[in-house]
Parts: sequence; structure tokens; C-alpha cells
Amino acid sequence: MLSYTGMLALLLAMLPYVSSQNAGFVKSPMSEIKLTGDAFELYCDVVGNPVPEIQWWYADINRADSFKQLWDGARKRRVSINTAYGANGVSVLAISRLTLEDAGIYECRASNDPRRNDLRQNPAITWIRTQATISVLQKPRINASDQEILQPKSGQELPITLQCNLTNSHSTHRETFWMKNGQEISNTRTEHKHTEFKLSKPRTDDSGEYMCVYTFKSAPNANASIEVKAAPEILGHKRSENKKEGENATLYCKSVGYPHPMWLWRKKVGRGSYIDIDNSTGRFFIINKDNFTELSIISLDIRTDPGEYVCNASNIIGSRESMTILRVRSHLAPLWPFLGVLAEIIILVVIIVVYEKRKRPDEVPDDDEPAAPIKTNSTNNHKDKNVRQRNAN
Repeated sequence: MLSYTGMLALLLAMLPYVSSQNAGFVKSPMSEIKLTGDAFELYCDVVGNPVPEIQWWYADINRADSFKQLWDGARKRRVSINTAYGANGVSVLAISRLTLEDAGIYECRASNDPRRNDLRQNPAITWIRTQATISVLQKPRINASDQEILQPKSGQELPITLQCNLTNSHSTHRETFWMKNGQEISNTRTEHKHTEFKLSKPRTDDSGEYMCVYTFKSAPNANASIEVKAAPEILGHKRSENKKEGENATLYCKSVGYPHPMWLWRKKVGRGSYIDIDNSTGRFFIINKDNFTELSIISLDIRTDPGEYVCNASNIIGSRESMTILRVRSHLAPLWPFLGVLAEIIILVVIIVVYEKRKRPDEVPDDDEPAAPIKTNSTNNHKDKNVRQRNAN
């Protein structure tokens, strides 16, 4: 019989084998059909204990038994491989600017076998694998009109017509439709290879990236882009903001125009003088996203933060700016009405007291003036007796 110490040592020795887990796929790459000039991404997610190592391999469709390992930066830096190891192993293979030569079989391999990199071992035993086939077709030829630039408001906006024409394709054409900034434009679907989209009275908010899209029976959609550019125009912003000291303030600006503008926030510090605002102070935070910008100010300071703030939007066509006035009130601001009433009461009381003090000495006679004779009751009695005697006579 083994002693308690011997049994514990045996269990500890067996623990790695008990808790180990062979590699297995959670998500495998999917086969796709792409056009030249496009891009694709393949995902591979594996589990196991220890976490398996992941590799990517490639073979030409006509030589499926001859695989070559892929590395990050291969094919003139068109290949990108990003792998992360945590509870699982996750790897993403991406290839951009596809050519016909990129078609083939892409294989994700995973293994946590300690002998996986031993050249004497058979890879078919130490590695598990899953495959995806990528087919690359020649992109159809689409002739599209040139970019358009909208001029500032002149009162004479001329109509603009965007045009596309499908001249060559290897698959049967089905439909054509238009998109703006990634969203389909309603009522634009047609079966014609030549298509037009008209802007009758173009405005700044009509600017953007327009795309004519062609669909096919046995091939991916093909498209061509036409840019309609315009200088930014700021439509939404806060004209003023009222806050108390110590609170947070948020100022924002929204714009239309294309390309999306570069945003800049500034604060007026003197007559015609401004300072740029960025995220380096720890109290100012700026968030920019396409046609929107937001400035947040933390813990307002009544001495330095009030003033005029300007948001500036600029692109290659032009620039615009708008101003917001920030007012910061003291903590005592809610008490001002009460203090005003209290001050009025105090002033009224002071006036009354002063008036009473000045009035009282005038009513008291001076000591130098002679005292008036005092009429006694006896005098009055003599007058009454004389009156009675005259009446008796």
C-alpha cells in the first residue's frame, strides 16, 4: 500500500494529464467568392488546454496537396494575421487588394501537442485543421462619372446627374440600384446596365459618397463610387450653456458636408485671440466622429471656464465655425433673490430708524423758551360763576 504522501505525489503527477484537453475548433473559416480589388477576412477560434497554437497555410486550388505557411506581411504586405491567446486562441487572416492569384485553399491549423513542432512527427497527427476555399473573379468594368463639388449657396443651384454604365461582366446582370453613405436610396432599382441618379437642387446635405451597385446571378455585387463634395456647414450647436461652478458642461456641434471634417475647438481669451483646446489638460475631453464633435469640461471653474467657445469644421473644400457662450454661476446664485429681499428689508429698517431719530428732537421744547401759563381748574370755576350770575340778572 502507498502511503498518504505517496498517493498525494501520484495525484499531483497525474493532474496535468487529467486537466489537459485536446485542441478543437469553435469557429472555422467560411468559403467565399470575391472580386479582384476586394478584400476578405477568415476567422479561426480554437479551444484546448493548454491553449493551442494557431497557424495559417495556403495551397493553390490546382495543387491542393502542396501547402505553404502564410506569414504576417506576406504578398507585398497585403496579408495581415492577428492572433490573440486567452481562454481561447483566436486568429484572423485578412488579405486586401485581391488578385486572381489569391484564389485558393486557406487552412487554419491548431495544436497543443508538445511534439507539434518536431519535424520527425507527422503533422497530420499532431495538428488539427479546417479549410476554406476563396474564389476570386475578375471585377466587372463599370464606367462612372467624375466627382462633383457643390459650390456655396449662390441662389442658382444647378442640377447634378450621376451616371454609371456596366460595360463588361463575366456573369449575367440582374439589377442595379444606388446607395448613399452605405444606405440604399429608395426607388432606384432598375434592370438597365446604364443608370442615372439626379440631384435637382443640390444642397450641402446632399454631399456624400454615392455608389451604383450591380447584382449578378452567379457573382458577388460590383459597384463604383462617385463622390459629391461640399464644404462643411454647421447646422446644430448650443448657442449658450448655463452651469454652476463644480458641475460638468457638454458643448457640441453637428455639420453636413463631405468629406467628413476635421474638428477643432478653441476658446477666446482676449480681443481676437484664441487658444486651442485638446485632451491634454485632464479637464477637457473632445470626442469627434464624422460630422459630430463634443467637448466635455469637468468640474467647472468660475474664474477660468466662462467665455466663448468656438468649434471649427474644415475639409479640403472649405471650413465653417460656430460659437457657444458658456456661463458659470456661483454656488451662492440660488441665494441671490433671498439676499436681495433681505437687503431691501435692512435698508428700509435703517431708513425708518434714521427718520425716527431725526423727528424726535423737534417735538421736545428747548429749555430757553418761557413756559406757557398753566390754566388751573379754579380759573375755569370763576368763569363759570360769572356766566351764571349774568344769566340770573
